[in-house]
Amino acid sequence: MKSPQDLLFSPHHLWIRPSTDGNWEAGITDYAQDLLGDIVFVDAPAVGSRLQAEKPCGLIESVKTGSDLHALVDGEVTEINQAVIDMPEQINDQPYQAWIFKFKADSNDPAASLLTAQAYDALTDAL
Repeated sequence: MKSPQDLLFSPHHLWIRPSTDGNWEAGITDYAQDLLGDIVFVDAPAVGSRLQAEKPCGLIESVKTGSDLHALVDGEVTEINQAVIDMPEQINDQPYQAWIFKFKADSNDPAASLLTAQAYDALTDAL
């Protein structure tokens, strides 16, 4: 699956997109959910918690393994997607619709440190 062109990506297989409320939505990529297998649990960062780029901020567990969620940029968590917490299999079904949390970025340009869809696809093709 080619990555959606309207998203930005990290090498840790997370994506972000601007939300209509001025925050950013964050989730895991199709590549990541495919590696993990059936996702059974999501431990999202708490609302109000501080994100630090490249640092773990949550956990995804599947029937195979667990994997840390790494913050893409510095910021503050503003909302959790309770529907995904309650039904984590949504990530397997629609990884680019099932955002896990929203955040307000500290930087005015969080895109500066992230990958475009084309760059992310090149990265995953090389793996």
